[in-house]
Amino acid sequence: VQLQASGGGSVQAGGSLRISCTASGRHFSNYLTGWFRQAPGKEREFVAAINSKRATVYVDSVKGRFTVSRDNAENTVYLQMNSLKPEDTAVYYCNAVHTFYGDLNYWGQGTLVTVSS
Repeated sequence: VQLQASGGGSVQAGGSLRISCTASGRHFSNYLTGWFRQAPGKEREFVAAINSKRATVYVDSVKGRFTVSRDNAENTVYLQMNSLKPEDTAVYYCNAVHTFYGDLNYWGQGTLVTVSS
């Protein structure tokens, strides 16, 4: 599985962006997918995840502002980010881990989101 992220960019505080991650390969629905981010000088942190049944989980700092979704037919996971804050500035990475075989764990190349005040 290869993951290709896209849609990052620069936006002012309060604005919105949607980033996408498309997976190659088959059986995308067998994977738990999600987003992590890494701000300059900080460790990578979990942001949101969604499973094949579309159950979602978010880190507290983005609840109510970000929405994760997926299209299994298109092998794509999305992260809609609203009410962006400067502290959301980071490289966002998509991740896919097999539901049963946890060693099948894949990362996208990252997409930069910059939020200016």
